[in-house]
Amino acid sequence: MKMTLMHLRTWNSRTQNDRIDRNFRQAFSELNRLKDKLAISDAVIEKAAYIYRKALEKKLVRGRSIPAMIGAALYAACRDTETPRTLNDITAAINIKRKVLTACYRVLVKELDLKMPVVDSVQCVARIASKVGLSEKTKRYAVKILKKAKQNEISAGKDPMGLAASALYISTCRMGMNSSQKIMAQAAGVTEVTLRNRCKGLKLLDI
Repeated sequence: MKMTLMHLRTWNSRTQNDRIDRNFRQAFSELNRLKDKLAISDAVIEKAAYIYRKALEKKLVRGRSIPAMIGAALYAACRDTETPRTLNDITAAINIKRKVLTACYRVLVKELDLKMPVVDSVQCVARIASKVGLSEKTKRYAVKILKKAKQNEISAGKDPMGLAASALYISTCRMGMNSSQKIMAQAAGVTEVTLRNRCKGLKLLDI
């Protein structure tokens, strides 16, 4: 009986390991697809794969959407490496709801005790500006606004992409350029309401 139980445990362990390996191979294949779609570096993909593997080992994927957990691992890797990709970027690439991805991301951060660095809004300026096609002068003025906001401590706790988009929008307005809040918000992956709310605070700065 002891030998039989031992064999069963060994078989069960191998079965579980095989299942984890299959799941991981599937996840790695999906991450490589997302790498091309989102123009992400190998280093970020490797970090995402590492996070996802840890989630598998802790059985965090069980009962949850595998694509959402892959997306959450990728978003965590982007945050960890300070790669400017938004939740909206990833949800669009995977075609899942933002709230599902957000929930999975929170699980990863909590259960794996991930320490996420705060993304600097200044780093987001270039990415948004390139999408909209803004000049270097416009970007420099937006960076000036953001640095002033940081000095005045009005940017703490705010979404960096929303702040960057708002600073760019204000910059275009002050330079007499025709700019659309909708286009700027879409480029940043935030809502127009978020952009307008951030603009209110930034417009009060003495620049």
